[in-house]
Amino acid sequence: MLSRPLFRLVPDNTKIPFMKGAVIGLIVSALLSTASVILAFYPGLERGIDFKGGIVMEVRTPGPANLAQLRAAASALNLGDVGLQEFGAPDQVLIRLPVQSDEAGTQTAVNRVRAALEQAAPGTRVLRVEAVGNRVSGELFRGGMIALGISFLAMLLYIWFRFEWQFGVAAIVTLFLDATKTVGFLALTQIEFNLQTVAAILTIIGFSANDKVVVFDRMRENLRKYKQMPLRDLVDLSINETLNRSLGTSATLFLSAVPLALFGGDTLGGFAWTMLFGIVISASSSVFIAAPIVLFTGAKALRKGEAAQPAGAPAG
Repeated sequence: MLSRPLFRLVPDNTKIPFMKGAVIGLIVSALLSTASVILAFYPGLERGIDFKGGIVMEVRTPGPANLAQLRAAASALNLGDVGLQEFGAPDQVLIRLPVQSDEAGTQTAVNRVRAALEQAAPGTRVLRVEAVGNRVSGELFRGGMIALGISFLAMLLYIWFRFEWQFGVAAIVTLFLDATKTVGFLALTQIEFNLQTVAAILTIIGFSANDKVVVFDRMRENLRKYKQMPLRDLVDLSINETLNRSLGTSATLFLSAVPLALFGGDTLGGFAWTMLFGIVISASSSVFIAAPIVLFTGAKALRKGEAAQPAGAPAG
C-alpha cells in the first residue's frame, strides 16, 4: 500500500499529445509578450519609490482616516503632487511626496507634513518615513536591470553547457517570454515595480529554469533510450513522464505563496502576487514554449535525418 503514492495529480501512463498545440502555444505566447511590452511603456509600470525616488510616509490616525481632509492639508504645503491611500487598515495612511532637492529639503518636507497632519487630525502619528533621491533611485533601477540581465546570461550558459545548444536557446527564449509576461502583469494590475518585484521576477526565472532542466533532462535520457522514436513523440513522452513532478513542485510553491498574497498586506502583497502569476506562467511555458522550440530547432540535429513534423501531423 505504501509502495505507491496515495495521490497523483495526473494518472500514471498519461499520454497527452501536447505537441499538437505547439504552433498555437508559440503564437499565443508571442502575442502575450508583445502586448506585455506595449503595456510596460503605455500606460507604463507603476514605479515604486526605489526606482522613482521621493518620500513615503506611513501614518496612523486616531480613528478612521479622512483621506480628503488629510490630502487637502498636505497639498496646501505646495510640495508637489501628493498621493494618499489607505494602507492595510482604515486608520493607516500611506503618503507619497515627490523627491526634494536635497537631504535638508527632504527633512523640512517631512516636518511640514507631520505638522499639517497633526493640525488636520490631532493625534496622528508618523510610523515610518522612507526617502530616496533621484541619483539613488536611478542607481537602484540600473542595478535591478543588470541583475535581470546577468540572470538570463547565467541560465543560458548553464543550460548550453549542460545540454545541446537547442536546449539553451529554448531555455533563454522561454525565460525572456516568461519575464516579459510578468512585467505585463505588473503593468496591467499597477502593482508597484520595485526591488521586491524584481526579486520576485528573479525567483521566477530561477524556478522556471529549474522546471525546464527537469524536462530537458528527461528528453536527453529518452533520446538515448529510444533511438528510433520520432522527436515529436519523444517530446510528448518526456513531458508526460515529468508532468507529476512539475505540477507537484509548482502547486507546492503556489500554495506557499497564497497566504502571503492574501494576508501579507501591501508590504509583501506585490511580491506574492507576482510570484503566483509567475509560477503559473513558468509551469505552462515548459510545455507550450520550451518544448516546441526544442522540437523545431532540434528536428535535424537531435534526430539525424528526421525532418520537422508540423504540429498536429501524425507521427511516422
